[in-house]
Formats: sequence, C-alpha cells, structure tokens
Amino acid sequence: MPQTAQTLDAAAVRSWCVRALDALGREREEIDAINVYPIADGDTGTNLYLTVESAAQAVEAVFAADDPDAGEAVRAMAHGALIGARGNSGTILSQLLRGMASVLADGRDGDHLARALTAAARAAREAVAHPVEGTILSVATAAADACGGGGSLVAVARGAYEGARTALEATPGQLAVLERAGVVDAGGRGLVAVLGALVEAVSGEAQLRPPTRAVPAASPEDCALGGPAFEVIYLLEAEDAAVDRLRARLDGLGDSLVVVGGDGLWNVHVHVDDAGAAVEAGVEAGRPYRIRITHFAGASEARERLQRAVVAVVPGEGLAGLCAEAGATTVLAGPGAPPASGDLVDAIRRAHAREVVLLPNDSDLRHTAGAAAEQARAEGIRVALIPTRAAVQGIAALAVHEPDRRFDEDVVAMTAAAGATRYAELAVAERQSFTSAGVCQAGDVLGLIEGDVAVIGQDLTETARTVLDRMLSAGGELVTLIVSDETPPSLSDSLERHVRETYLAVDTATYHAGAGAPPLLIGVE
Repeated sequence: MPQTAQTLDAAAVRSWCVRALDALGREREEIDAINVYPIADGDTGTNLYLTVESAAQAVEAVFAADDPDAGEAVRAMAHGALIGARGNSGTILSQLLRGMASVLADGRDGDHLARALTAAARAAREAVAHPVEGTILSVATAAADACGGGGSLVAVARGAYEGARTALEATPGQLAVLERAGVVDAGGRGLVAVLGALVEAVSGEAQLRPPTRAVPAASPEDCALGGPAFEVIYLLEAEDAAVDRLRARLDGLGDSLVVVGGDGLWNVHVHVDDAGAAVEAGVEAGRPYRIRITHFAGASEARERLQRAVVAVVPGEGLAGLCAEAGATTVLAGPGAPPASGDLVDAIRRAHAREVVLLPNDSDLRHTAGAAAEQARAEGIRVALIPTRAAVQGIAALAVHEPDRRFDEDVVAMTAAAGATRYAELAVAERQSFTSAGVCQAGDVLGLIEGDVAVIGQDLTETARTVLDRMLSAGGELVTLIVSDETPPSLSDSLERHVRETYLAVDTATYHAGAGAPPLLIGVE
C-alpha cells in the first residue's frame, strides 16, 4: 500500500514540486488552449509551468547545499515562485505559496495545512487590485473552504483538491467570457493540477486528471477583447510604504494589477497601454529589475499563434518601453547581469509566434542567443538570429521590420539595416589598463567604436564629440544618440547642436535608455 505522510516534511515538499511540475508539463498545452481571460493570449499553462519550475529549482538548491528542514523547503518553494512568477496566474500562484509558507513555518500537520490554504487564499485576494470571481481566486477560496477545520494531512489535501475541482467546473457560470468560449478558467485549472500533485506527494497515490473539456474554435467575440496593449512584469526591491503608493499609481494606469511579495522583495504584474510609465512607477518606488514587457496580440491571433514577432535585448527600461511600443518582446540586460539563454527562450515563447526574429544587441550575447535560438527551433519555432552588436543596431533593424513581408525578406532587410549602422559607446574606466588607444587611468572617459577603444579623454562631452566626428568622417545620414538617466542632460543637447552646425545633411534622433544603461550609445546610419 502507498505510504501516507503525517506531516509535510522537506521530502514531501520536494516531491510536491516535482509532481506539480510534471503535471503542469503534461497539461500545459491544454491550459494554454483554454486561456481566454483576462487576455486571450494562450500562455497561462506555460506561465504556470515556468513559475513552478522556478519554485522547484529553488527547492533543489537548498537540498544541494544542505539537509533542509520542512520550513526551509517551504520558504524556498515560495521564494522561487516569487522570483520566477510569470503572467497573471503565475504571479497569483506565487502569492498562494507565500501565504501557505507563512503558516507552514510553524507546523506541517493537517490542521496547519488547512490554515495555510485559508491564509493563501486570503493573501492572493489581497494581492489582486480588483478580484474577479470565476478565476483562480475562486478555486483557491473553494479549496480552503473544503478543508473544514482540519484533520489528517492526507484528508485535508484531498478535501482541498476535490473542493478546487468542483469550483473549477463552476467557473463558466461565474464569468461570462468563459461561458461564451465553453471553457473553465485556465488559471484555476492549473491550480487544480498543483493541488493534485500535493495529494500525490502526501498520499503516494496518483490522482485522476480533471476531465478535459473540448475546446471549441472560439471567435473573437468569445474572448476577452480590448484592454491594454502591454503586459509588464518586474521584480522590485522596495519598502512597504512605497509599494502601497505604487499600487495606487499602477491601478490608475491599467488593469489586471497583481503585486505580491514582502520583506523588501516584490513581483509586480500589470496590463497597461503605457509600458514606460509602468516601469517608471517602479523606478520611483524602488529598484525594478528582470523587467519583461510583452505586446499583446488580438484575441483571434492569440488563439492561433502570431505569424511573426521580434524579441530584443535592451540595456535600459526606457528602451524596453520604446521597443515594446514598436511591437517587440523585450528582455532587459542590467549592468553586469546579462540574460541567460533560458531568459531568451522564455521571451521567445512569450512572443507566441511561429516565426521570431531575435536581436541580442550585444556581441557578448552571440553564443547565448545562438543557444536560445536552437532550443526554440527544437520546439517548432522558426527563429532567425540577427547578430546585432549594440542597441542602436537593434533599433535600426526594428525600424524596417515589416511583419507582412515574407520571413526571409524581412530578415534580410533587418540584417541590412543593422549592418549599415556603425556603433560606438562611452564608458568610464574602472582601473588603469592598456587599450588599443593607449594606457587609460581609473576615471578616464573611454570612447569605443565598434567595440575597440578609439579615444581616451577626461571630459564626457569632449570625448563624445571626438568619437562622433571620427564616425561621421566616413559619412552618414542619421545619428542616433541613446543616453541613460545618469548622463548629464546637456550632453545630448550639445551633440545635437554640434551635428546641426557641422554636418548639414545629417539628422539626429535621441532616445532615453533609463537607469543602468551606458552613459552614451551612438549609432550612425
């Protein structure tokens, strides 16, 4: 007979993670297919899978480092879900796990599990700006209510699972968009899978999968239409008071607002039309990072993959907003924190397209981007990697992107535009070193052209002007300047004036990269 657990020990938590990941892996495509609310973008199953994958990795990490107790394992699971949460449902799931962890830290028998599920459902509702019935929130509340006053660990887990299954079947009657499409809530379906995995972990018995509803070919009227154009997600280091102000600010900018976390670390999720404003609100509240901005497709396109999308790596929040407004899915590269191949694969999946153009915008990311492209191709996505070496080349490529063209023609045009853009960067030397332009000292301003140090100076503006003159000596029609928040405002004004007065036939365009970007990036087309 299967061995049942009396308490949720560390091994059971580990087993729960493994089984939940396996269950969501099996059901991911089905959950994606029924995703019609709040946005019919067909990725709820994938988002939940990636959220639980991050939780499972965090649990494995504490087992690799030590022999953890159950409290450490539960906290690791919740923290991993928080930092890896994807999408609306994934963010809510991370808060459910966090709510459970706060109770299970004090005890892990059936009575504590019942209280943990109640705390989880309450915490999730509090994290959502405007809770809606017929969603994962309803399923979580029903799971908690079905536990009664407690009991054995297995009985409580089974009660929660059965309560969640019953509530899931009721969701079409609670939310009109689900009833029109003839489906249950996708996030709720994912939570049922996670709770089924919990029953398996504590009872040793496999659960029957919930009955699969036939998914009709939904028309655009069946889905949640309209709404904001972008999904913005980021991790945020901030104080509680600043997060309260952030919630109010983001609530006025968009919808589907979920802010989860605590103890100085938060995961922020919102749907907005102005992606840049959502990121700027995070900057005002604290330090946002791992910023992901996704441009939503129309409902009919989301039910069927988009034909083509662009994924671009950018060095600052401002450029993330700019590229997202141009229709690209963006990945933020922070100072000293380049994205991993998994981050790029995740972005390619989020683009939800049959064909993807990948712009790494950094020569150091060539191999990382190549590995991501290969993995995505193995999943059936046609990926073209354009080896852009700087953000200005990526902007030039994005400017000529035409999704209605044949894929090969579009890639050729974008590659040609990127290749015709010479690039330069200004940096400040951190220590004495030998360069191709001579010996530099700590604090010197370095002007790099095409990746090589060409100018060493002491003044930012003078060095920038020298670099620009060298680049324009070979000709050019358009100068692109990208400045960071730390760059003096007078720099771009001075360079624009210099171009107007010295190069009469050359135009200039200036963009703001936001915090964390190099002081100045220059492109000449």
